[in-house]
Amino acid sequence: MFRVEAMQALGDPTRRALLDLLAGGELAAGELAERFPVSRPAISRHLRVLREAGLVRVRSDGRQRLYALDTGPLKEIDAWLESYRDLWAQRLDALDTEIARGRRARRVGGPA
Repeated sequence: MFRVEAMQALGDPTRRALLDLLAGGELAAGELAERFPVSRPAISRHLRVLREAGLVRVRSDGRQRLYALDTGPLKEIDAWLESYRDLWAQRLDALDTEIARGRRARRVGGPA
């Protein structure tokens, strides 16, 4: 089972954007902060939440703090969601079938 903290951390759009950036590779905290219209301390807090949730790793290189994505918790969440994918796929397929029936009925002038 995955960590609840990871799901909570993913609930914030800024943190999701940080993860998207880190999916491209390791970045310094300053490089990350430059890409957002909020203060550096705010980005530092977001990075701390991500680190505590296990979603990012940090290492020091001189004066820089370099952040990297840790995919472990994301893989755990993905595995948990897997059982729901089939359920939603079946429901979406059924919805698609009903939409197609409604379109056919409108074309031939029958009830929708």
